[in-house]
Amino acid sequence: MSHKPARNGAARPAPPRPPQPERANGETLWKKLNGYFTRMAKWSAWTSGRPMAFILAVAVVLVWLTTGPMFDFSDTWQLVINTGTTIVTFLMVFLIQNTQNRDMVALQVKLDEVIRCQTGAHNSLIGLEDLTDEELERVHATYTELAQRAHAALKKGKSDVGSPEVRQMISAECPAPKPS
Repeated sequence: MSHKPARNGAARPAPPRPPQPERANGETLWKKLNGYFTRMAKWSAWTSGRPMAFILAVAVVLVWLTTGPMFDFSDTWQLVINTGTTIVTFLMVFLIQNTQNRDMVALQVKLDEVIRCQTGAHNSLIGLEDLTDEELERVHATYTELAQRAHAALKKGKSDVGSPEVRQMISAECPAPKPS
């Protein structure tokens, strides 16, 4: 991933990576493992989101339920489904998080490009996700206020265009939220 400029225009350093043992061909073991994991995660996410995966899961539960009388609904019988579902859930958490992380980065890059290519847009909004919670809340409060003013202007038949300077939003005091 490329380096995004920081708010002050300087290049932001890349996040630290774990040590990577060098391979003979110059490719690191880490990159290779990451590639395998990414492909497996994409395939698993795609497969587990298909109707057939749901049907298979229902079939497993139905088979488990029908075997209950054969095993006298024993503790071991219950442990089988509990262990199986716990393992699947545990592994799926990591796959879902990986998919969400990748999708979120892709979405941020796309939004950053939309901001970058718009005439009159504030390029300083690129990388907004890197602001502190307080700075982000100030920007959000300002845009909420802008939306309220725009709705009021439209009701009066006026234009609803215009935007403040982002620097002012980040450094200004956060306005108190209005009761809804």
